Amino acid sequence: MLEALKKEVFEQNLKLVEYGLVVLTWGNVSAIDRESGLFVIKPSGVPYSEMTAEDMVVMDLDGNKVEGKLNPSSDTPTHMELYRNFKDIGGVVHTHSSWACAWAQAGRDVPAYGTTHADFSNGAVPCTRGLTKEEVESAYELNTGRVIVEEFAKRGISPKACPAVLIHRHGPFTWGENAQKAVENALILEEVCNMAYRTESVAALSTDSNIGIEDYLLEKHYNRKHGKNAYYGQKL
Repeated sequence: MLEALKKEVFEQNLKLVEYGLVVLTWGNVSAIDRESGLFVIKPSGVPYSEMTAEDMVVMDLDGNKVEGKLNPSSDTPTHMELYRNFKDIGGVVHTHSSWACAWAQAGRDVPAYGTTHADFSNGAVPCTRGLTKEEVESAYELNTGRVIVEEFAKRGISPKACPAVLIHRHGPFTWGENAQKAVENALILEEVCNMAYRTESVAALSTDSNIGIEDYLLEKHYNRKHGKNAYYGQKL
């Protein structure tokens, strides 16, 4: 079942390698079929060079394996929790990409410093609180998802307005309307994290630096691409 979705998820997992967002087996892509309530995810620990579309694993939103001969990604409970709570998303990505991990390991939000960031997110990319010892030892991956949901609710952030998060001491998750968009957002997040680091490095060289995008410019760039009257790109 869900053969087309398995093919899509397989192909988008390979994009993580193509874009330089993963090494070894460090990463996973999933996508959900909202009509059936089933999602497809990469198998755990399988090298990208050895995977096939048939290796993708079908799961339900209660954490049951519906189809597949291999074990699903160890991050499956996190994906599942995001699908259960962020109703408009269709794909989820987790990587350990270097620049995003650097900010996550530092426990820092990624501030909106310029228009490249504003085209991506309507504000800072949040870093979650750290998981407690009990959360790590009881249901680590599920609690990771819960902490993401908690952070967005606490800050009043829409997952549509900011399609990314950093897990404290861990790394990034991104999402989108489908697997392809979620992977694109993972690539954009990595570049935004790189730019933010360089921005702070350059600003540190100046005694009169002024960093941080103005609210009106942030809103303009975000809305021209994502707003109700967006005009970026082609209209088919």
